[in-house]
Amino acid sequence: MALAVVQDLRQACGLPTPEELEDFETDVLSGFVLARASAGLTDGAIQGDLGHLEKVRDWFGRPLWEMESPHADAYFGKTIRHSSPSLRAGRAGAISVFFDFLELRHRAALHQLTGRLVECPLDEMNRPRASAAPQLRIPPTGEEIEQLFAGWRDDLACCRKFAPAARNYTVARLSADVGLRVNEARMLDLDDVRWELGRFGKLNVRFGKGSRRSGPRQRVVPMINGADLSLRWYVEDVSGHFGADLMLPGAALFPSERFSLSGRARTEVFRTALTDATARHLLAWAGKLTPYVLRHFCAS
Repeated sequence: MALAVVQDLRQACGLPTPEELEDFETDVLSGFVLARASAGLTDGAIQGDLGHLEKVRDWFGRPLWEMESPHADAYFGKTIRHSSPSLRAGRAGAISVFFDFLELRHRAALHQLTGRLVECPLDEMNRPRASAAPQLRIPPTGEEIEQLFAGWRDDLACCRKFAPAARNYTVARLSADVGLRVNEARMLDLDDVRWELGRFGKLNVRFGKGSRRSGPRQRVVPMINGADLSLRWYVEDVSGHFGADLMLPGAALFPSERFSLSGRARTEVFRTALTDATARHLLAWAGKLTPYVLRHFCAS
């Protein structure tokens, strides 16, 4: 039996007009934004990727799907060769994710429109690395952390606004005790505190950070290192001061002071509170202690 010749019916339609290419490129970028939003990425993360893509597009002067390996070599090897490793890695990551999107969603349409096969211009030979020698992060000692929180606790007795100050203190304790990120704590609901699970209770972290731009990942975190005591004090003695109806479904565990019925406190509020407390009670770490450093302390 002879082999039959198979013809691809999705052949290129000829040269598209500039207007058709522009419209298609706009539709592709709009679909990319919607897809990343549906994956759970924050607006800031999506805007960051779009910013990287726009910079590369301005340099290239043509739709990104026309980029090939020599173009990527020239861009990363000459144009931004001396930029910071984080910028180079971020730009490379945005390009890789965008080409993954093109291959999954628009491979056939692109071939039909332009006759091109989508292929990422980055490979193991030219893909930038974030850093060859990462900096070693040494967190504060246990004595220093206790000094910080002891002074912060004393401030709560005479602060002008008790509830917001106690809320910010509790979020910082969660970073140090169980390693929560600020946004993970911010997105917790009251129902996510599961006192009945395990010896100390557990937190249902629904918006955990995913790896390699994969979107949020859920995980369960045991309330060890005294986190259960801090949270029980906060829920029983502090949360009621915000005036929110804690019986409503989806009630925020750490609500905003001004929008207690519908909103959550912003991450900047927690970061600023930690910075101010550090400046008052742990001068050696003033300007250097961040929620991320507290996570390192928990891991150590």
